[in-house]
Amino acid sequence: MNRLFLRFFALVMLSISVATIAIYASITIFFGDPLEEVALQQASGQILLLTEYVDQAGPNEWLTRLNKIREITHARIELIPLQMAQQKLTKTKQAQLMRGDVVMDVTAKSFYRRVDLNGERYIGSDEEVLLAQELPIDVAPVLKTELLRYIIVALCLLIPIAVWSSSHWRGLQALAKVADEFGAGHLKVRAQTSERDSIYPLAQRMNQMATRIEALLAAQKNLLHSVSHELRTPIARLEFALELLRNAAKNPQLEPRMQAMEADISELNALVSELLDLGKLDQDARLDCREFDLGKSLNNCVNSLQHVLVAHQLETDFSVDLGNVRADQRLLMRAISNLLRNAAKYANGRIWLRARKLDGNIDISLEDDGPGIPASERERVFDAFYRLDRSRDRNTGGFGLGLAIARKAIEAHGGQIIVQEGQFGGARFIISLPLQAQ
Repeated sequence: MNRLFLRFFALVMLSISVATIAIYASITIFFGDPLEEVALQQASGQILLLTEYVDQAGPNEWLTRLNKIREITHARIELIPLQMAQQKLTKTKQAQLMRGDVVMDVTAKSFYRRVDLNGERYIGSDEEVLLAQELPIDVAPVLKTELLRYIIVALCLLIPIAVWSSSHWRGLQALAKVADEFGAGHLKVRAQTSERDSIYPLAQRMNQMATRIEALLAAQKNLLHSVSHELRTPIARLEFALELLRNAAKNPQLEPRMQAMEADISELNALVSELLDLGKLDQDARLDCREFDLGKSLNNCVNSLQHVLVAHQLETDFSVDLGNVRADQRLLMRAISNLLRNAAKYANGRIWLRARKLDGNIDISLEDDGPGIPASERERVFDAFYRLDRSRDRNTGGFGLGLAIARKAIEAHGGQIIVQEGQFGGARFIISLPLQAQ
């Protein structure tokens, strides 16, 4: 039984219950209590004896006839003071009693009726009330009949609702599965529904949306690759022309300018490479997961960046229980490399790299003693092309893509990366990774 049916079930049962109570209250207000009508019919024999036999007797025979009825009926008939009877009745029923009507008490299986309105039966008869008890009143069959009617109506409503909601639920589950697969990167998946299905319009709109998103992502991917590859062609021509110029021109005054041109070309090549890497992570984050020694890989990553870290004092602290992890080694080390390069740009002289195994996760922290990152900017530094200080970045290099690539690489492994204020005033990046890439 699904949640959709449960909600409909609760709503229908509540509606039927409210309707039943409202109908009963309305009938009671306008026509009297239905249960009292049933009780009056069941006690009609005793009431008839009182009205047609006892009431027809004269003042001298009234009590004699009442005693005869007491002998032949199973009901217990008593005379009680009027005041006592009024104390047991509601105001509405008190008014009925004072008019001389028969007042039923269904729960007590009894009824009240005044002996005489004017005191003509005997002295004080206008101050006494007939109380008939232990009457043959049984409203249980009526209540059972109403309950059976209630159950039949509920089933007649709930069975079609169950069938209807079940088909809806299966359709919604299919749409949810399609949405999950689409979100996981399977852009070709579409909802398969029949035109007779009630969710067909919704499924069609989801398919149209998926087609549009797929087309936009494909256009973005093609644009990124086209621009990147188109840039490589003029860059290659510039490198070739620069080499020819270097061989042809022996003027020492041109040497600094040619070195600057070579640096610009290298920067453009690096930009194209990072753009392509970022595009791959955006379009396809599938991992090539394998077992590898994390501590050894971190040491190899540090050693490969000695030319970048040569001007800084790097302290590493890897716990001995790191062991092997299952992840995409190349992608994970690319993220660590980007963080190290970023730290090398802004550190004043010292960098700390630590790795620990905690509660089934791998925690890697990288800290520097540089100027740090303001709290208001700590989330935005992971955005592509975002730089805190563009003038400083022109001196240190960079395009604002390194941290974006690092975050996407970590998130592709099911981990997360945050930045905090370090112990020495710089930035502290903390990576939390599961032992098994998700």
